[in-house]
Amino acid sequence: MFRRTFRSLAALLALVLGVGVPVTSQAGLPPSVDGQPLPSLAPMIEKVTPAVVNISTKTRVQVRDPFFDDPMFRQFFGLPGNQRQRIAQSLGSGVIVDAAKGYILTNNHVVGGADDITVTLQDGRDFKGKLIGTDPDTDVAVVQIQATNLQALPLADSAKLRVGDFVVAVGDPFGLGQTVTSGIVSALGRSGLGGTGYQNFIQTDASINPGNSGGALVNLRGELIGINTMIFSPSGGNVGIGFAIPTNLSRDVMEQLIAHGKVSRGNLGVETQDITPRIAQVLGLKGTSGAVVTRVSSGSPADSADLQIGDVITAIDGKPLRNAQELRNAEGLMPVGSTVKLTVQRAGATRDITATLAPEKLATVDGATLDARLAGVTFSELSQNLRSQGVAGVAVSHVRSGSRAALAGLSANDVVIGVGNARIPNLSTLKRLAGINPRQLVLIVSGDDGVRYVDIR
Repeated sequence: MFRRTFRSLAALLALVLGVGVPVTSQAGLPPSVDGQPLPSLAPMIEKVTPAVVNISTKTRVQVRDPFFDDPMFRQFFGLPGNQRQRIAQSLGSGVIVDAAKGYILTNNHVVGGADDITVTLQDGRDFKGKLIGTDPDTDVAVVQIQATNLQALPLADSAKLRVGDFVVAVGDPFGLGQTVTSGIVSALGRSGLGGTGYQNFIQTDASINPGNSGGALVNLRGELIGINTMIFSPSGGNVGIGFAIPTNLSRDVMEQLIAHGKVSRGNLGVETQDITPRIAQVLGLKGTSGAVVTRVSSGSPADSADLQIGDVITAIDGKPLRNAQELRNAEGLMPVGSTVKLTVQRAGATRDITATLAPEKLATVDGATLDARLAGVTFSELSQNLRSQGVAGVAVSHVRSGSRAALAGLSANDVVIGVGNARIPNLSTLKRLAGINPRQLVLIVSGDDGVRYVDIR
């Protein structure tokens, strides 16, 4: 029975390799067939793994306690007035993409907001990482280390990927150490998954688990095609549905982060919504594909191109649009200055409109003008991308280190959704309510770690 099974396996291998296989009674596959070694990923992986690093972070988090926050309680027991902190630690992965300058691509959710970043190479060397910049909207971040004898991965053109291409994922899942898994490209252009604002994911069945975030997805030539970022898992474990950020997207973001420390995105200046059967009936449309324009910002590229409320955008640069999310992805993934052609239906006629994407203009306010306790904080309107996701509030665009707000735990990229018991839907409401209570200033804030209270004294 064993020999028949082995003969079947050997015959199948011969069919795949196109060679004759001498059948023997030895257990396991032979190291070679007719003098030719069996195919192996080992040579490629040996070149890839030195460029994949482990990233560990430490973040100081303010700890709220109703007793320690009470000044009378602290005075009675002679407790110190400064707030207590705890250290939150996390693990992830990264990919060296520039050996000479020490640049490492990883995920924003791996290093964003971290106070200390440690990068560990495959050879065991540890280095302090410098955060060059992060982009929460695409979940891309760049870290730099000062080190010699680094090995970087070449970046492939992810636009040439096809469903069915073989891929290999390399990372550090669960902190076990460097791990390699393999699979295929299951789908391309995945979006609407929640989490990041702009999405164009590679889907793969190569096993990706916690700790793989920021690691490499490579092709069989050992070229980087994606940064592993998330999994779909009802149970929390791997179920064969993982997602990676394509290199063409991460490369564009990385170049802006290195050059400017932030990403400046193209913006049309429109708000849109999906087309329901009822909307299609009212507008006289034959289907529900596309995005209907509900708002055009004055002076925006869309306004200059004569886009109007009620127009239905059905394609961008010739690529059909299925819904409003696809339009937001398309414009958000293009750099400022890009010229796009929109195919628009208006009053039963189809026309092409050309627009040049410009930076989104968001109103800002200096926190010191609202309340002295907010000195060092800059607030801004929410981006169109966040508003389109149903987020309401005011963005925290900058917090000066050492300010009262920073010591209380307020961070850049937080969203203020309330002051005291009052909701804050927009910047004008914050201006009206920020300084209303001279004794207590408590902000309700939404951030990466959920909703929390920030008591600024």
